[in-house]
Amino acid sequence: MAAEHGALLLALEHRFYGNSINQDGLKTENLVHLSSQQALADLAVFHKFICQSFNLSHRNTWISFGGSYSGALSAWFRGKFPHLVFGAVASSAPVKALLDFSAYSNAVGLSLLNEAVGGSEKCLAAVRGAFAAVEAELTAGNAKQVAKDFRCCQVPEDLSDKVELMQNLADIVMGTVQYNEEGVLMTINEICRVMTNHSEENEPYDRLVKLAQIYRSTSEESCVDISHEKTVKDLMNTSLHLGRRAERAWTYQTCTEFGFYQTCEDASCPFSGMVTLQTLTEVCPKVFGISQHSLPGRIAFTNAYYGGDNPATPRVLYVNGGVDPWRELSVVQDRTEGGEEVQTIFIKDTAHCADMMSNRVTDRRSLREAREEIQKRVSGWLKTAAQDQMEEKNT
Repeated sequence: MAAEHGALLLALEHRFYGNSINQDGLKTENLVHLSSQQALADLAVFHKFICQSFNLSHRNTWISFGGSYSGALSAWFRGKFPHLVFGAVASSAPVKALLDFSAYSNAVGLSLLNEAVGGSEKCLAAVRGAFAAVEAELTAGNAKQVAKDFRCCQVPEDLSDKVELMQNLADIVMGTVQYNEEGVLMTINEICRVMTNHSEENEPYDRLVKLAQIYRSTSEESCVDISHEKTVKDLMNTSLHLGRRAERAWTYQTCTEFGFYQTCEDASCPFSGMVTLQTLTEVCPKVFGISQHSLPGRIAFTNAYYGGDNPATPRVLYVNGGVDPWRELSVVQDRTEGGEEVQTIFIKDTAHCADMMSNRVTDRRSLREAREEIQKRVSGWLKTAAQDQMEEKNT
């Protein structure tokens, strides 16, 4: 699109991530400056800096793009600074903050049922059965055998380590569904092939062991670390040399602004009921001294500030995939707000941010058509901006 319109293409790193951080930036007292509001203010300052650097004027039209959290930022930038950005594309954007995001696991279950992407009822039943079997083994005191089967670095004796293991196993399925057919290690089709293959392993438990082996085959780690104590210790590490530093920053934002905790307490969840809101939010007080009781109020403020999934911001295009669990927190239906149309594109059989990936020959037709539609909408915005400027000039 940039080439087609002769545009300047810019990408900006979010404060406290990557290299955009001071030496002592990850210390808890300094994280007070890490928020989506600050990130939007950074965008406004960046806008001014670029205008000065490239000698741009109000006649240059800006369009913002983003996917996932940055998709939400793209929509919010248009909402909070409409005089700076003329239109925004928000791909797979979770614009609604939610404390208990149980709908995530439920959406993963529905995608495992979806025959169009290789899912089936047998697949979902096998996944559900496998997780129930692992949980039963742990409850029956067979933690040593489970640790051996799944090549864990530790035997999960404590409840917190058992939860860590169950989360770890759920992540294999959740990550595969979220990025289905986007070049990650496996696809829904492949997961379902392993989980419904009776010829090799008879029991769902054994098939999950096999699935975990395949998934870990690319890892350089000799075993799977399931120590909850170590996870917390890593999150408390404020060193910038730590590979997982983005995890500390993002966890802080889930505690202060968004929630997004992918719980499994609903009967429809295909994974382990051990993963509760209580266990997932314990990191907030442990790591940052943020009380669990304060979380609902913080999340309510985020939705009040940005408008949740009912924003009244014109010229924002929300793009979502039908396989992506994050669609549950985005805007998926066209609406008219005060005479202004809320625009959406829904790509039935694609996953998270698929429209932002480079074109591939294997892309589904629905994805190719969606990309063309996005281009058409953006071109329309640019035409409108040019017409507005002509009218302004003539008055």
